[in-house]
Parts: sequence; structure tokens; C-alpha cells
Amino acid sequence: QRADEEGKRCRSMTMTMTMKSKTMNRILLLSTFLASPLSSAAYTVPKPIVDGKQTGKAAPDGLGSGNRRAFLSRVVANTAAAIAIDPSRALAADNDDSSRQEDVYFGVGCFWHVQHEFVSAERTLLGRKDAELTSMTGYAGGTKADGEGRVCYHNFQSIADYGKLGHGEVVGMRIPSSSIGDFAVEYFKLFGEDGERADPMDKGGEYRSLLGLPGGRNHKMFGQVEAAAADRGMMLADGKGNDPDTLGKRLVYVMDSNKFPFYQAEVYHQYHNDFLTSAYGKAYNDLAEAALDDGRIKITGCPDRV
Repeated sequence: QRADEEGKRCRSMTMTMTMKSKTMNRILLLSTFLASPLSSAAYTVPKPIVDGKQTGKAAPDGLGSGNRRAFLSRVVANTAAAIAIDPSRALAADNDDSSRQEDVYFGVGCFWHVQHEFVSAERTLLGRKDAELTSMTGYAGGTKADGEGRVCYHNFQSIADYGKLGHGEVVGMRIPSSSIGDFAVEYFKLFGEDGERADPMDKGGEYRSLLGLPGGRNHKMFGQVEAAAADRGMMLADGKGNDPDTLGKRLVYVMDSNKFPFYQAEVYHQYHNDFLTSAYGKAYNDLAEAALDDGRIKITGCPDRV
């Protein structure tokens, strides 16, 4: 019996030490990319983008169409920007309000596995192909960015650290207004029967549960979100910004994404394998390169691998 108890204690200690090192592993993995010459331009403060248009003079493309990665590195040193997605700028399709495309976001723990699940939802619920996917990892729920408009992952340079700025990890996407309820159902499936996230070992406001809709609970589809939450025994509360962790509370903060916008995460964090599951595969990982090439993923001006 004593041997069995000692074994349990050791396994528990091992799990605790492993999960405490997870964030440091993510920083170290990113730092490995940053040591590459290809990443040197990512430290240059970029010019801002306003309403989807770059301000400042664009760098000439003298590298040829076959060398887009080098071209993008040049752009980040001259004109690229950290993008705060403004969810209030929805794209209307035809005159049918239910088909309007709106920017929303969902967060519950580490954003790597959450992105994978919403990519699957886009494919299943909307029939989207790879080039049409909009689910991107990012940060939201804080009240500010840095002076250059950036929100970044933890980094050794202490540049616009999302935790210090009060943000949480989320996945943002552009979906039809009429599908928000269906995506909310998928979101609440990410919580266990006990109402906890898949990675409760990750603690802190960075991993809190939150969702963002234009107008928050005043959005016309909020009733369906509320129903999806109730079906899983989850409570909803208005987020104030810089909110604390929701661990052990069966709670999700509802954010007005017009006031608390989504900030896209670094290229490194897009379509990434998760530590808690088996690898998603090369085809999934390669979606980041395709989205970067066609402009769905932006260079943020944060320390990154490009």
C-alpha cells in the first residue's frame, strides 16, 4: 500500500513539474526560431495598418515572386503592422442579415488545440476548404496594446507581453452570423463534464475562458450562445477586461469585441501541434505557410519566426 501511495505521489509531482515547464518550453521553441537569420527583421518596429491599408511607403518587391518569405521579411522591417482585428467591420453578403460574416473569438486554455477544433468546425459546419479557413490564434480580453499596437506572446525581450497587458489566449474567426450558435455549441464541447478546460494545469488569466461577440450579450445571436452554455452547465458573466482566471468556476466571460478586439498571434503559433495530444500532421501545420502567403495571416511585428 505504501509503495502504491508513493507511486501516486511521484506521478503527481512529475505531472506538476511537466506542466510548469510548458510555457517555458513554448518560449524556448520560439526562441530557437528567433535565432535564425530569417527572423531578424521581426524585431523591427513596423508601420501601422489602418482600416486594412498599410501606412508609410511600401518596400519594393525586388526578390521575385518565388521568394515570398524573403519579401515578407523585408516588409516587416518597413511596412508591416501588428493587427488588431476590428470585429465591428463585418462583411455583409447580399441583403440577408443572417448571412453576414462577423468576427468572433473563443478562448479556453491553450489556443493551439482550440484552433485545431475550430478549423474542424469550419470544415464541417461551413464546408470551407483550406484556403477559406479563418480560425487564427490570438489574444483578447485586455484593455490595451503596447505603444506600437502590438500584443505578443511571452518573450525574452519583454515586448508587449500579452499576460502583462491583461489578455487571454483565444481563437478568432470570421463566420456567418447565423452560425454563431452552432460554433458556440462546438466551443462548449471543449469543456469537460466538470466544466474544466482540457489543460487545467495551465493557470492564470492568460488561460481564462472567454468569448467575444460584436456587442457582447447584446448581439442578436447571444440567446443561442446562452443556450449552448446552459446545456453544458456553464455560467456566463460580462467581462470587464484584464479578468482573472476562470479555473474551477464553470465560468466564461462574455466580451464585447468592439471594445475588446482580437489581436492575431505570431505566425509561430498558427496551426501548431498541441503538447497534450498527438501531432496533428504536416498537412495541418502547413496551413500556416499557405495562410501567410495569401495574406490571411499577417506579420505582427512581435518576435516571431519570420
